[in-house]
Amino acid sequence: MSYTALYRKYRPQRFEDVRGQDPIVNTLKNQITHDRIGHAYLFAGTRGTGKTTVAKIFARAVNCEHPVNGSPCNECPACRAILNGSSVNVVEIDAASNNGVDNIREIREEVKYKPTEGRYRVYIVDEVHMLSAGAFNALLKTLEEPPEYVIFILATTEVHKIPVTILSRCQRYDFRRLPLETLKDQLSGVLQAEGIEAEEDAVSYLAARADGSSRDGLSLLEQCVSLRPDRRLTYENVLDALGAVDQRVFSAMTGQILSQNLSGAIQETDKLLSMGRDLSQFVTDYIWYFRNLMLLSTGDPGENILGISRENMARMREEAKDLSLDEIIRFIRILSELSNALRASGSRRVLFETALLRMMRPETEEDYESLIQRVRFLEDRVSAIQKDGVVISTNAAAGTPQAIGSPAAGRIDAQADTKEVTVPPAVYEDYEKLTKDWQDICLGLRGALRSSITKATVSADESGRLILYFPSQFALDSAVRMEGEEELKKILTKRYGREFKLNFKALRTGENAPRVAKNRIPGIEMEIDSSV
Repeated sequence: MSYTALYRKYRPQRFEDVRGQDPIVNTLKNQITHDRIGHAYLFAGTRGTGKTTVAKIFARAVNCEHPVNGSPCNECPACRAILNGSSVNVVEIDAASNNGVDNIREIREEVKYKPTEGRYRVYIVDEVHMLSAGAFNALLKTLEEPPEYVIFILATTEVHKIPVTILSRCQRYDFRRLPLETLKDQLSGVLQAEGIEAEEDAVSYLAARADGSSRDGLSLLEQCVSLRPDRRLTYENVLDALGAVDQRVFSAMTGQILSQNLSGAIQETDKLLSMGRDLSQFVTDYIWYFRNLMLLSTGDPGENILGISRENMARMREEAKDLSLDEIIRFIRILSELSNALRASGSRRVLFETALLRMMRPETEEDYESLIQRVRFLEDRVSAIQKDGVVISTNAAAGTPQAIGSPAAGRIDAQADTKEVTVPPAVYEDYEKLTKDWQDICLGLRGALRSSITKATVSADESGRLILYFPSQFALDSAVRMEGEEELKKILTKRYGREFKLNFKALRTGENAPRVAKNRIPGIEMEIDSSV
């Protein structure tokens, strides 16, 4: 027996087996049960959502000798004949290859004859929007007043291309994309039926990649299963089979972009190509990565909307703190333009690397989002106001003033408690120097590192060490990657003529940098850990 593709093998045979289209299925079952069957139906929706499948089930149900609650029994001679394709009462037409006037005229001649068996002659016209204008005109009269024994079911993925005169003669049903959880359940059921073990992350990725299409999900699953004859499917297997990459690769590439490190981004590109990954697929997935960051930066959409694991969502929530909404929107626009350009280009890598440079350098563009980002960059560099001994700078991520030149300097979260740290007078003196001169110190750093360091807050810890607190682990990693601690120490040594003991830390969610106060109790001094 020849091999059968999974999407054909597990195609629903009854209305009860159809997933994700309950309103449509219930309506059609009620029409059959109460004998209120229409003469023309239009099934509209994206690919793989069950339009043709439901049409075939409906064709069997209206001709079934023993229907069960509106569903076909699939056992009577009429059902078996339709299932094996030998029935002349159900005709499937592909409008993409049979779209002329002559093809429709043949149908008009055929409908004059009553069915030889069963109650109805059913015509299923797939991709009906491909019919020519003349063919639509030829279909109009027959569609409006067909014989009582004829049913037309028109299926399309582009309903806007169908003339209004056709739409007005049909009962229209819009098939929805399948929810992520529904696709995961379907794929898990197929894997269980096939005796294949699979990791939850692998199933989740396939369901998200299917983008609401049951057929696409099963086709992707079949491709992945073919890679592993040992009947076990892991997340890494899925990535290898589909030419995709792990979430950490997107994080690494984003880190290089935010650091304006073009050579590092090109090295990441080399790794992708050496693993055999497809640039077009990478760009498509990268757009979805920034889409998820956009949703996370504006609220908490939940795992079902993002289609990622809790671990990845927690990591992405930290990464979203280092990007403004304007930056994310600009990155999505650049990648969308790149995705379109890659389809027809013979220099795909050059286009990809050019897009990376555009993402790093907003000064290369003149669109609104880039201009906003350039203005914010200039504000971070030169816009400082001396007021009552406190330096005020604009926080580029939030667009709000932030004190950075006073002992109370820091990134304040009104909903979080801010603890106070008492330090020896010598440490407090160093702390005052840094907070007073922090804006000028940051201006001495190179561009990419400056952008990362200015997000940090000068503070101290219980041992008396001076600490730079970063708003997230992602921001800290960016500064460490650019050897920020060593470069900052060099600038401080040159400026003050001696070495400063510094340490870098990342703030946890809901945490504020500690306030620093001088130890005023006589005779009590805290030792400074010189090993740091």
